[in-house]
Amino acid sequence: MMGKTIDLQIRRQDTPYSPPYWQTFSIPYREGHNIVSALMVIREHPLTQEGQLVDPVVWEFNCMEEVCGACSMVINGKPRQACSTLIDSLEQPIKLEPLGKFPVVRDLMIDRSKIFSDLKRVRAWIEIDGAWDIHRGAPRISPETWKESYLYSRCMSCGCCMEACPQYGMEKAFVGPAALAAVRLMNNHPTGSYHQQQRLHAIMGDGGLSDCGNTQNCVRVCPKQIPLTTAIGELGRQTTLQLLRDLFGKS
Repeated sequence: MMGKTIDLQIRRQDTPYSPPYWQTFSIPYREGHNIVSALMVIREHPLTQEGQLVDPVVWEFNCMEEVCGACSMVINGKPRQACSTLIDSLEQPIKLEPLGKFPVVRDLMIDRSKIFSDLKRVRAWIEIDGAWDIHRGAPRISPETWKESYLYSRCMSCGCCMEACPQYGMEKAFVGPAALAAVRLMNNHPTGSYHQQQRLHAIMGDGGLSDCGNTQNCVRVCPKQIPLTTAIGELGRQTTLQLLRDLFGKS
């Protein structure tokens, strides 16, 4: 289509400590563009709509298959993955902003360190070294358990659920829905269940499960349709049982 353009309003920030500002870019329309490919065009020719030559826009991406979670940003007011968001599905001008719940490194690039710190806090991993019974092969998992666990294993730590969560933020202790779902996943694993008590204790204190406000925004924006609210509900029952065990001195 001759003369048709893609217009993008981008919230920019030169350093983590400098004030943000907006710039608008227009590129020739091409069918099939997604946000990442449109940003690539701007990177090659970083001219604003007014014709000013500026520094290329900075953002993160890697897999281009909605697997790595690196390209998360706020697109037209909604946290999404830039690689899987098609231009033709969006109203223009398209407004791009960095996720607001994390420190900005530059432009659309953010520092997601808090996500990984929270995963460490809740022990979101499986121990492979230890006094496990390895003589009979790997632990057996029923098809039903495997199917349930697969839903949670798709989390890519993209940060979209945290962006949508009113209780999550840089200055708040809440670990967020992704870390809680990871607890549910690890506790349901035959080997991971050995450390279930430690994980539950980690989410029973400040910044844990009780900080969830049940707005259910997280499950609405998750690009992988992970049943986050289901995990939170199941953890509520698990922590209640753990509290009773603690009160009555049972492991």
